[in-house]
Amino acid sequence: MKKIKFIGIVDDDPITIFGIKKMLNSVVECETIEDYRNGKIAFDSINKKIIGNEDIPEIIFLDINMPIMDGWQFLEEFLKLPIKKRVRINIVTSSIDPYDRKKWECFKDKTHHLITFNNKPIKRNEIAEITKVA
Repeated sequence: MKKIKFIGIVDDDPITIFGIKKMLNSVVECETIEDYRNGKIAFDSINKKIIGNEDIPEIIFLDINMPIMDGWQFLEEFLKLPIKKRVRINIVTSSIDPYDRKKWECFKDKTHHLITFNNKPIKRNEIAEITKVA
C-alpha cells in the first residue's frame, strides 16, 4: 500500500468528506488527512503551513460549489502560493455544467500542479488511481 504524508479534503458536505476518508483508508496509508469546510479555511491553513515551513497536502480533493470561498476562488489563490513541489488537486464535483470543465482546462494549463476533474460520487478505483500517481 502506498504511503502518503498529507491529504487535504476541501468540501462543505460532511457525507462526501466521510466517504472520501473511508475510501482513502482502504486504498492508501496516510499520516494526516485534514478536511476544510470551505476554500477560505483551506487556503488560510495551507498558507499558514507554508509560512511556518510545515508540510502541506500532497493531494487535495476540492469541491467547487461551497460557501464563503468556492473551489475556483481557492484555486486562483492557491496557484499564487510559492509552492515548488507538485500538488495533485482533484476537483470532485456534482456539477454537470460544461463551463466548469472549460474552467478546469484553463486552470490545469496555467500551473505546474496536476489538476484533474472528477464527478461525484467519486469511486474507490478513482481514489486509488489518484493516490497512485501522487
